[in-house]
Amino acid sequence: MPPKRPPTTIPMERLRIRALDSLQPLLTLALDEDIGPGDLTSDVLIDTRASARGDLLAKADGVAAGILLVPSILQRVDGRLKFEALVQDGARISRGTVLGRIEGPVRPLLTVERTLLNLLQALSGVATLTRQFVEAVAGTDAVILDTRKTTPGWRYLEKYAVRMGGGVNHRTGLHDGVLIKDNHLAVRAPNHMGETIAGLVREARSRISAEIPIQVEVESVDYLEEVLGAEPDVVLLDNMTVPMIRRAVEMRDRLFQGGGPALEASGGVTLENVRQVAEAGVDRISVGALTHSAPILDISLEVSRA
Repeated sequence: MPPKRPPTTIPMERLRIRALDSLQPLLTLALDEDIGPGDLTSDVLIDTRASARGDLLAKADGVAAGILLVPSILQRVDGRLKFEALVQDGARISRGTVLGRIEGPVRPLLTVERTLLNLLQALSGVATLTRQFVEAVAGTDAVILDTRKTTPGWRYLEKYAVRMGGGVNHRTGLHDGVLIKDNHLAVRAPNHMGETIAGLVREARSRISAEIPIQVEVESVDYLEEVLGAEPDVVLLDNMTVPMIRRAVEMRDRLFQGGGPALEASGGVTLENVRQVAEAGVDRISVGALTHSAPILDISLEVSRA
């Protein structure tokens, strides 16, 4: 019987590198759509010799994410803009906290403002919502995971923000894990899911490295015993009620006596019910809302003459 694997997640340093790398093409698009041929207002009204200081100011309580990116963003607009970080990514911040200070020529500072704030607000919003979910399950054995429901092109950035909020990354993409879902079953076994799921797991295991995790999605406890018998690494309990989740945990524990596949609850998880889901005994809870529905954290740039 396989032991319950810990969640697979990209190493932190590699995630930082991937986030910074993925930022570059996004910056090209973001700056082009915002600036175009030039910042007309600043060009018309601001002296090219003027310098200023800009404070990144939190206007709500939350968790910072994206501070790591600020120097790269400023560099793309004007290398004379200098940044001093006053908090680190992952830090809890309060309304009124100054996250960092930018100094340099006024024109490029005003030009980069919106792109910079859009990124910081979005990522800090993801980190803040993640922290709320993590704190809601504190004291249980469940960890909070993100999903692939990310903004196209933002995946590494948003997964970095999830980590800053205390969450764990699910597989990064289709390339680093097997997840057998209903659509795979629909084309392989249109008549009855339960008759073929074990075979699909064994077939997948025979064709890939033992180091690659295999997950299976189930929607009913009726098929769970057969799925567990195939010994995937993780079983995704999709859109199950808390009583159904509790039955699934009891079945797994009875069959494997403390080992066996990890159980992951997914679908319909909210801040209001995540504690109940965690207390039902699952090992993992994946929440698409961390990245697809996080509200921004309000942050402003307060500029003054140097």
